Amino acid sequence: MATAVVVLHQHQDLKTLHRRLAELPLPLRLQAVGPGEEAFDQVDVLNPQRQQQRLQKVMAFWLLPFGFFAGVTFTFMTNLDTFAFAGVWGNRCIGGLLGLGAGLLGSFAARSGVDSSNDDRLRQLRNRSEEGFWLLVVESAMGQDIPWKELQRVRPQMVVTL
Repeated sequence: MATAVVVLHQHQDLKTLHRRLAELPLPLRLQAVGPGEEAFDQVDVLNPQRQQQRLQKVMAFWLLPFGFFAGVTFTFMTNLDTFAFAGVWGNRCIGGLLGLGAGLLGSFAARSGVDSSNDDRLRQLRNRSEEGFWLLVVESAMGQDIPWKELQRVRPQMVVTL
């Protein structure tokens, strides 16, 4: 998916560009950011922390149950009596809880897998947003090009590709 962020001086330019791009027959995802529009931190493309949190939740959804069952299975297969005070079934449940904890740690490790190569560009865009400029995030579908000619018609201050 190709992503470009257009930085505009005036709100009217933002509305004009948004309308023109929405009229195109291309499948584009458009998000307006700035005063009176969506907040900078609420846009997933512009906020790596939101992406990390979402990835961590998805990974926890899958890793926690698998970790639990892996812990129970490991305890059952090895016949380890590590927690003898708990009995046979208690030993397996404690093993499952330890596996659940390992799954939780794994979800936090997977959270660091979010690409941070755009940090300098995002910092630059955040500064423009704080200065009162409007941003239009344009995301095209896989294999589709962004309509660069349409973006240049409103004479943006800058266009940043992510």
